[in-house]
Amino acid sequence: MGGSGGPAAAAVPPDVDGDARWISIHNRFLLDARDKDPEVIFLGDSILQFLGHTEVWNQWFAPLHSLNFSIHRDQTQNVLWRVVNGELDNVHPKVIVLHVGTNNIDNSASEIAEGILEIVRTIRDKHPTLYIVIPSLLPRGQHPNSLRDKNKKVNELVKEKVSNMVKVETVSIDNGFVQPDGTISHHDMHDYLMLSNAGCRKAFEPIYELLTQLLSEGEVEKDLTPSE
Repeated sequence: MGGSGGPAAAAVPPDVDGDARWISIHNRFLLDARDKDPEVIFLGDSILQFLGHTEVWNQWFAPLHSLNFSIHRDQTQNVLWRVVNGELDNVHPKVIVLHVGTNNIDNSASEIAEGILEIVRTIRDKHPTLYIVIPSLLPRGQHPNSLRDKNKKVNELVKEKVSNMVKVETVSIDNGFVQPDGTISHHDMHDYLMLSNAGCRKAFEPIYELLTQLLSEGEVEKDLTPSE
């Protein structure tokens, strides 16, 4: 599945370390999907994995009956492989939060966007009625750089392409990180990629607010749902 969309949209596992940690994590997620009944699943890369170890997660997202199926350094094709290979097969969440793409440094913005869209299509095939929330890719690097520009372009492409999809929504979580002089503070991103606790709170508050709304209402109002 997904080969026609380019390298970022072809489901493959990563070049794993010699200790097979990645596949072990995937297998643990398969067990979690069978044993637990989450309302929200966070699916993605390092940004979401780190979120799961913060006070923000414990305060905001754990009480929403959330599971975190995210793996450090995952790219779009790796997350796609995990979805194709069962991580969402024995679970019935109401919302998927999908964040991946910033690690696809060797792919173009259009390839990364297509990889994200292929994951969305694959999730939708498995779960026709759930809601998919796509937080924007964050800026990266202390100073302006080409990867930051690429992430911005990915965000624009994904937002445009999902605008007419039912129950799929992009959310900007990158506001307030780039300062007027173009730099990013280490107080928000301690290594200029991974969020600090304060950065997590700033970035994921809009996600928390949307999830709270979706879970309390069941779904967005009918008149806000894009027409087919």
